[in-house]
Amino acid sequence: MSGAPARPLLSIGGLYVYFPLHSTFMRTSRAFIKAVDGVDLEVGAGETVGLVGESGCGKTTLGLAALRLVEPTAGKVAFDGTDLVSLSRGRLRRFRRHMQVIFQNPYGSLNPRMTVSELVGEGMRVHGLTGGGARARRAVEEALALVGLDARFADRYPHELSGGERQRICIARAVALQPRLVVADEALSALDVSVQAQIANLLRELQEKLGVAYLFISHDLKMVKFLSRRIYVMYLGKVVETAGAEDLFLQPMHPYTRILMESIPLPDPLAPSPWQRTLGAGEIPSLIDPPEGCRFRTRCRFAFERCAREEPEPGEIRPGHRVACHLVAGVTPG
Repeated sequence: MSGAPARPLLSIGGLYVYFPLHSTFMRTSRAFIKAVDGVDLEVGAGETVGLVGESGCGKTTLGLAALRLVEPTAGKVAFDGTDLVSLSRGRLRRFRRHMQVIFQNPYGSLNPRMTVSELVGEGMRVHGLTGGGARARRAVEEALALVGLDARFADRYPHELSGGERQRICIARAVALQPRLVVADEALSALDVSVQAQIANLLRELQEKLGVAYLFISHDLKMVKFLSRRIYVMYLGKVVETAGAEDLFLQPMHPYTRILMESIPLPDPLAPSPWQRTLGAGEIPSLIDPPEGCRFRTRCRFAFERCAREEPEPGEIRPGHRVACHLVAGVTPG
């Protein structure tokens, strides 16, 4: 038996997604919004990988580019060894059923004019997985059962459902196609806290039953830790730290990761924080004109001259833990 590592299900290499700013009547613009700026990321079969960062850091754009719902400017996106970027739209469509997405807002991602049966069954009809009539109805009811809803929900409309029920419908619509990868983009953030826990547990149960892999995008580190095996931390279009979930929480190395940890609410507000404050005040820079050198240096109280002059390269400080920071001793590019 070969000892070679298994090929990742999703492999992203040197990915760039730039959006040009539109010209005005009096002025031609050559500026770009650098939403994703040279990112590498991998997701293994049946694995959950977390992607965290503040709003506007580019994580949603990265998730959509992974599915080619947003066209990459440059770089590689491979699904099970096939380069998606080079595929025509016709060939790409054959991969669609294997790559699904759950959006943040269950209120906005369901067509209010369609019944639950139509919403869940639409993808199966498009990909020819079911016929019509009773067979299609059974397939919809089976998908609903997977997410904890009974057959009576099939004839309801989205406005008749609670927020948690709507998100279960969104999940049923995704898993009904038996995908190998699901991008969950802030799939819990629009829900009440009690409902968040239920949906998070549902995602874990579905992974155990179906073997599906998740790219779980969120700003909620507690949920990311609960669901993920590995975590990528993203700031201003770049990944600044990658580690196993336990390793990242026990010993975060990048100053930006530390401030994300500091933002986690404590059960006892009077208890001392386990983290020493590491970050000074400062506005988040623009993705149109990010800082030279280290992009985080304008908000980092540890920044020194080299940070302004030279962009840090990701380096491995221990197996599986990579950091892009000049301050971390022992980091060597590679």
